[in-house]
Amino acid sequence: MNGFSNGNLKMPDEHNPQANPLLRLRGIEVSYGFGARKKRVLHSIDFDVFAGETIGLIGETGSGKTTLVRSILGAVPVSAGSIDFAQVQISALKGRALRDFRRTGRLQYVFQDPLQSLDPDLSVSDSVAEGLHIQGKLNHGQINERVAAALHSVGLDAAIAQRNPRALSGGQRQRVVIARALVLEPALLLLDEPVSALDSASRVQMLRLLKTLGRERGIAQVFVSHDLGSVAGIADRIAVLYQGRIVESGPTMQVLRHPQHPYTQLLVGSAPTLTSGAADRARRHELREALANNA
Repeated sequence: MNGFSNGNLKMPDEHNPQANPLLRLRGIEVSYGFGARKKRVLHSIDFDVFAGETIGLIGETGSGKTTLVRSILGAVPVSAGSIDFAQVQISALKGRALRDFRRTGRLQYVFQDPLQSLDPDLSVSDSVAEGLHIQGKLNHGQINERVAAALHSVGLDAAIAQRNPRALSGGQRQRVVIARALVLEPALLLLDEPVSALDSASRVQMLRLLKTLGRERGIAQVFVSHDLGSVAGIADRIAVLYQGRIVESGPTMQVLRHPQHPYTQLLVGSAPTLTSGAADRARRHELREALANNA
């Protein structure tokens, strides 16, 4: 599937066409504001994520990427549509049922800014262990073992466990945030611009880590980014979000080599290392004008 008018991201597992998606969104709409100031920011989003695959969700600032992933979490209410996770309609859960689902830890969110998402008064060990304490299923020794294993899985030495977030580098903080998600053994990670605040060397290391975790643990990932280059080497499929709509989607290399929508063409042309040739300046100007005329 690679069309820019369908607004869908639905593709079955090629090895099992009858497989149910781990995450299934249908007709998702989100609006902000009230009355005359009410504005729809997501328009009829259909979206599937299958177990073990990585989806790259690409779009510019304001396209609705973060709103979409936060609506999956239930942090942003949807005005229409349904969200199913493991064949349970989580968008309909409320009260205790919603709290119980969140405590399972099967769906985890990795924030864009690790420094802001880590409690400055908690050590690394306490931050990573917090979700396990909330679950209340393990004793102290078991929690310590899980925390040590999670830190090791993201390449962090046990020696940093008692440090606080401000004593760490940006790359280390991001690894801590990922360890905090992994310690709960999730089936799906929602990663909101996980490498945007990192330097180039740390960014490469983080992308390699996420790719390895997805392959070795079979964890599905939705990787949100404004940078096509960041997801080109990690995503199995790409969905392009523009003005609150999925305008193009498909297997990563298919989208990169044969982009259909003008916005996708502009993204690919602006990242010449992704393809064998770059769009020239006149072509990019033409695409920008086409987008402006269609806005």
